Amino acid sequence: MTTISGQGHTDSWYAASRNQDFAQAPLQGQVEADVCIIGAGITGLSAALELVQQGFQVAVLEANCIAWGASGRSGGQMIFGYGCDMPVIEKAAGSTAAKAIWDMSLEGMDLIRQRISQHQIDCDLQAGHLHAAIKPRHMQELQQWHDDLVNNYSYQSLSLWQQAELQDQIDSQRYLGGLFDSNSGHIHPLNYTLGLAQAALSAGVQIYEHSPVRKHVTSAGKQLCQSDQGQIKATYVIYACNAYIDKLQPYLNARIMPVGTYIGASQPLGETQARALISNNMAVADMNYALDYFRFSNDHRLLFGGRVSYTTMPPRNLKKTMHKRMQLVFPQLKDVQIDYAWGGNVAITVNRGPHFGQLEKDVFFAQGFSGHGIAATNLAGKLMAEAVAGQAQRLALFDDIKHLPFPGGEWFRVPALLLGTAWYRLRDKL
Repeated sequence: MTTISGQGHTDSWYAASRNQDFAQAPLQGQVEADVCIIGAGITGLSAALELVQQGFQVAVLEANCIAWGASGRSGGQMIFGYGCDMPVIEKAAGSTAAKAIWDMSLEGMDLIRQRISQHQIDCDLQAGHLHAAIKPRHMQELQQWHDDLVNNYSYQSLSLWQQAELQDQIDSQRYLGGLFDSNSGHIHPLNYTLGLAQAALSAGVQIYEHSPVRKHVTSAGKQLCQSDQGQIKATYVIYACNAYIDKLQPYLNARIMPVGTYIGASQPLGETQARALISNNMAVADMNYALDYFRFSNDHRLLFGGRVSYTTMPPRNLKKTMHKRMQLVFPQLKDVQIDYAWGGNVAITVNRGPHFGQLEKDVFFAQGFSGHGIAATNLAGKLMAEAVAGQAQRLALFDDIKHLPFPGGEWFRVPALLLGTAWYRLRDKL
């Protein structure tokens, strides 16, 4: 896969409803900075904002436009934890480190709320998220999950709902129950990321759009990031590319897999119908391996996501596909029109755990959010900024979560992953 540079925002409801826009010039000539950040999504902008507030001179290089990738396209679901369950992290890092890593996931959600308040970011923050059970085994998994988080991680904002209680909140017969978290929630991801960018620019961060990094080398103790028409010379480099790193850094690229995921936005339903379908306006994600997720927008559209593609190729008729998925949950919406449909890539790791760390001296990275990026990207940016400032202890806790390259190499890792996930898709259908 090769990322095409110079593109604007994908045609989506998010892009149509964005509340600000930027036109930052491409990099021209040589620029010196303390830190060069590659990628102007939430991860990169979070790091930039933290660093500039500590007095660092920061330059951000973005191949396309600010928030072009998952930061401007995702489901916008702000969820505790990571893409893997905590036992995976416990096994890798031990219980003490796992507890600290868990607490940091909650810090990521707190960071969002703090930044929205501090920088007056208009991004439709809404509390409440539900993991919904379709099968009896899902309810068993949710019960175990609830008990583990309450008893071992002291997380007290969870409620385990049985079917009757759930149906008081969602007008759907699809679910047997769910795990509700009042601390999680959802946002307009593009408007949030644009708000971060505005805060960073106002604080003095230099952001260069349409400036793909073609080469990064270390020379005479300095980091040189070469774009088409210029170069950044810096002391530190932060990779914040995630699913779109391509061949820029082969070691990192081998340890993630770009996966396509898709969202449809219905026509506006009006507040009365929207609240009849989801009375508390929470976000919802089901428990299938290839999951569906949905929520309402501020103008009462149902934003319905799912249908992953391990080849990153979207279905032929995406609006029709998303409408069909939506009807499985809400058959009463069979005559409702889908006004927008779009997709984008997320990066998964083999174990679905976060891949954060230090690549070499003065070079840091964060990737592999595995579908849990809204909160974790904010956290990752802060952790890398701490490391640049000489406080790398918290980032180093993630070192014990080992990440293998995807089997099959560049040419065969997609077929290998498709074979490996076929069983899980079959389980979803049975």
